[in-house]
Amino acid sequence: MSAPDVRIVEVGPRDGLQNEARALPTAEKVQLIDRLSACGLAEIEVTSFVRPDWIPNLADAEEVARAIQRREGMVYTALVPNVRGLERARACGFTSFAFFMSVSEAHNRKNVNRSVAESLDEARRLARAAQGARLRAYLSTAFGCPYAGPVDPQAVASLAFELVDAGYEEISLGDTIGVATPAGVRRVLEAVAARMPLDRVALHLHDTRGTALANALEGFRLGVRAFDGSIGGLGGCPYAPGAAGNVATEDLVYMFQGFGLARGVDLQGLVDTATWLAERIGRTLPGHVSRAGLSWWPGARAEE
Repeated sequence: MSAPDVRIVEVGPRDGLQNEARALPTAEKVQLIDRLSACGLAEIEVTSFVRPDWIPNLADAEEVARAIQRREGMVYTALVPNVRGLERARACGFTSFAFFMSVSEAHNRKNVNRSVAESLDEARRLARAAQGARLRAYLSTAFGCPYAGPVDPQAVASLAFELVDAGYEEISLGDTIGVATPAGVRRVLEAVAARMPLDRVALHLHDTRGTALANALEGFRLGVRAFDGSIGGLGGCPYAPGAAGNVATEDLVYMFQGFGLARGVDLQGLVDTATWLAERIGRTLPGHVSRAGLSWWPGARAEE
């Protein structure tokens, strides 16, 4: 493996915590984000500015956003569903925003109660309102839908291109229910690469069937350099039955540091944070590296 390096985007404070049975207290959310900031990740998705009755666990978005310690050089992103959410997030000091929609019509209607075409129109309205801010878009069910089954790679490529054309800097392709294999990742990325460069693409992988790291490696091989992770493997999707958590941030970093990548990320700090979080969540988190510990790892030898 060689340069350019990978970017690890931490989504646990939003995508992970929104699915927990018990909401983490605001002060502990702030502690979590501050701990993650200290680990040297490229970007942290802090919270979501959706209606509180939609995602009760993130009803304190404003309070969290105003209390975190923002480090110079770190990108702090807020998920926003529409222009109203954008205005709320901007009032809290955000300059990086993420929009979400699904490739699958069935999942998009379940998730946001819109057609895909309506969501694309909303994405364009949001991009116009953002006036040059950094924009990221999630395309959920890019590798399969819990309601409709297989998803056409050409549909993924077409929507990704439309979003880039609308002004979105990065498109994160979501394996929402963890059905992707490396071969499926290759088919989707080859379709997308025919329409746009893969340096505009991130992978948002779930580890439902234990293939997330293999899928990330295949994405890297094909040219993807941005990967979403969730501390401890926290996460899931309330509208995707059977979906396990996102690939653990520390598992991604462990793998890439073994190749001499992600050198600036504090892996031990991530493991410590995952352990700290598990104690507050009250259950063991599924991340492999945080459960196994770091008495020795390939990245450590590379630093000697």
